Amino acid sequence: MLSTLFNSFAHLFCSPVSSVKCEANNQRHPDIISSHIPFLPYRQLMAAAVAPGEESCEFGSVKYFQLCMIGGLISCGSTHTFVTPLDLVKCRLQVNKAKYKNLVHGLKLTIKEEGVRGLARGWAPTLIGYSAQGTFKFGLYELFKVYYAKILGEENAYFYRTYIYLAASASAEFFADIALCPMEAVKIKMQTTQGFANTMREAIPKMVAEEGATAFYKGLVPLWMRQIPYTMMKFACFELTLELLYKYVVPKPRAECTKGEQLVVTFAAGYIAGVFCAVVSHPADVVVSKLNQAKGASALEVAKSLGFMGMWGGLVPRIIMIGTLTALQWFIYDGVKVALRLPRPPPPEMPASLKARMGGSERK
Repeated sequence: MLSTLFNSFAHLFCSPVSSVKCEANNQRHPDIISSHIPFLPYRQLMAAAVAPGEESCEFGSVKYFQLCMIGGLISCGSTHTFVTPLDLVKCRLQVNKAKYKNLVHGLKLTIKEEGVRGLARGWAPTLIGYSAQGTFKFGLYELFKVYYAKILGEENAYFYRTYIYLAASASAEFFADIALCPMEAVKIKMQTTQGFANTMREAIPKMVAEEGATAFYKGLVPLWMRQIPYTMMKFACFELTLELLYKYVVPKPRAECTKGEQLVVTFAAGYIAGVFCAVVSHPADVVVSKLNQAKGASALEVAKSLGFMGMWGGLVPRIIMIGTLTALQWFIYDGVKVALRLPRPPPPEMPASLKARMGGSERK
């Protein structure tokens, strides 16, 4: 199992695109795709919004995962940079509640003290860090989702799909945070320690001189504590909400929806997921902000000093920020997949074999 996963990573980053036709039930199917990476049962892999034969790659191929990584890079890098002003005020609310009373007051005070340009402080490490994070978050999520589904088999992959979403997103975020952590430390230091540095090029040497290279990874564990639950909620809630919207709200099947209509549904599901994400991950987010501001403190010491109520500071602006952010990320990511003509599987359906065994009624 481990060797197969290792080979998948190697092919994903190093190998030229290669694919072969796979067989299900001993018959070739035009929409089944495969490569060196395990694939989902073909019933869930019919491409949506792209006519058969017009896809730019095959689902599950190395090229497919590489293009998903590009989508994640564009989606996360652009959206996080766009909300830099909100993120700046949110971080300052978390570490200095006495000075910054609320979101509006924080925005006004920042403009008064630093001018409008002050709201963009930390945009460069934000762009670099979250572009790297998005590359791994979305690309590896797609890979792990396919890999775990293959391990479980067709029927179990459908029945336990929520667990697949949770496991795949947690696995992907573990690696994504390693890529994000250095730039996140730089961003928070710039935003919360006034007068420390005006640019990323100025901040990095100062951080190395004061704390050494460990300054860039001292927040990794609390970052995992923040981002892994956040991402698990983000992906699982999105996938399930999307499934429910098409089942109960959208008046026609997804296959009959235009690309624009599908993207609107994607945005709505993304916003709903974003609200839950913000609440679940907020205490750890406050600890990360405070930890990167203070020198020599541990995550446990910061948590104790804040107390339970102190770890909920800045929740409202973060709900606004994360809700908008998550919705835009899914919208952009799905839009990139449409633009690149990637196969886009519809919401999962119960396999025929499981329907037959259960008398046609879905197992709850």
